[in-house]
Amino acid sequence: MEYTVGVALDFSKIVKWLPTFWQGTLVTIALALMTVVLGSIIGLIATLMKQSRFKILRFIAKAYTQVVRGTPLLLQLFLWLYGFPIIGISLPALPFLGDILGSREFLTAVVALSINSGAYICELLRGGLQSIDKGQMEAGRSLGLSRAQTMRAIIIPQAVRVVLPGLGNEFIMMIKESSIVSVVGVFDVMYTYNIVKASTYSIFEPLIVVGIIYFLLTSALTALMNLLEKRMHVYD
Repeated sequence: MEYTVGVALDFSKIVKWLPTFWQGTLVTIALALMTVVLGSIIGLIATLMKQSRFKILRFIAKAYTQVVRGTPLLLQLFLWLYGFPIIGISLPALPFLGDILGSREFLTAVVALSINSGAYICELLRGGLQSIDKGQMEAGRSLGLSRAQTMRAIIIPQAVRVVLPGLGNEFIMMIKESSIVSVVGVFDVMYTYNIVKASTYSIFEPLIVVGIIYFLLTSALTALMNLLEKRMHVYD
């Protein structure tokens, strides 16, 4: 006896939900962009702390990167949303930013993902700083600049140029990894799947749409980063 399984895909029920998918896509892009920008700032601060002459600052930066890189992102997200509020650490909602971007869940997700991203960007920047010739620091000091001024005016701009492709890859990774926030009710692309599934009773079709959206986003960003790298090589 032979058994055949037929799967009939019906995307007609999905069409009217395309604006919802689009709105979720915009939220995903905003979340990833805010995360990488804030993560870059945090990563830069942590990198400078690791380069500090003060042992306590180096210890704090090292502990931060090890703890964040050594624990799951989902655990960190749960800590910020459900754990820390128990001890009085909680982010308030900002209604003026809108119902979605100003919600406590979205803002907490931005903080949790930014702190996570900052630990990885810190390692990127540290590698970039180490790739800069030590003579650059000596040249800056010989011109009368302090160590901090030399870092800010000479070393860091060169290091950022070196790690720019890595920062682009971090942005691409964050586009995908940010889907984890749908678990805690943040309205992003992945969360729209739950909405459409519950409304249309379709399971496979909305998953395909979500997969296509993520693929198009990452493909466009990858192409943009490749173009940027080629331009950087031209100016080398």
